[in-house]
Amino acid sequence: MAQRFFNLVLLPRIRDDITEYKRLNFHLFMALRKALFKPAAFFKGILLPLCESGTCVLREAIIIASVLLKNSIPMLHSAAAILKIAEMEYNGANSIFLRSLLDKKYALPYRVIDAVVFHFLRFQQDRRDLPVLWHQSLLTFVQRYKEDMSSEQKEALVELLRAHTHHQITAEVRRELIHSRCRGDAEGRRGEMEIEGDG
Repeated sequence: MAQRFFNLVLLPRIRDDITEYKRLNFHLFMALRKALFKPAAFFKGILLPLCESGTCVLREAIIIASVLLKNSIPMLHSAAAILKIAEMEYNGANSIFLRSLLDKKYALPYRVIDAVVFHFLRFQQDRRDLPVLWHQSLLTFVQRYKEDMSSEQKEALVELLRAHTHHQITAEVRRELIHSRCRGDAEGRRGEMEIEGDG
């Protein structure tokens, strides 16, 4: 019921408010924060439908991402959301949400890290000029999880940087990748954890 309420009532109301006033009413902002007390319903009722809609504007993404950053969310729910967003069709809003969730510095299961690596590698053959948001989310991912990647994944990402460069960010991403240990190098590898269902 909470998920249905978030999806059919709260989400449209929030989007209308942002569209009309270019900001979010304080009470609606607090309602969003309260909605996060039911993280599974929040992700399935608000965040994922917003990402899948393809119509989420950057202002909406930034406001909702700020709620994610301000609140504590259980790791498994966030891991499931990261997995889902990484598999979606790309748009700028998805980059903002991905970056916000990665910035929370969870100890993510390798399965999720592999999915995010694959998400970025899908752009290898993409000839578009990718937005700064894409480069920023790649940098955040590499900074937080560089030691949880295999050497093959790192080599593939370095190769990707030849296809997509940003004059300020790319050098930093390359430096992080090259000057870090790989998955399995450190003693006491983190055990693989399974994500249950959709989160």
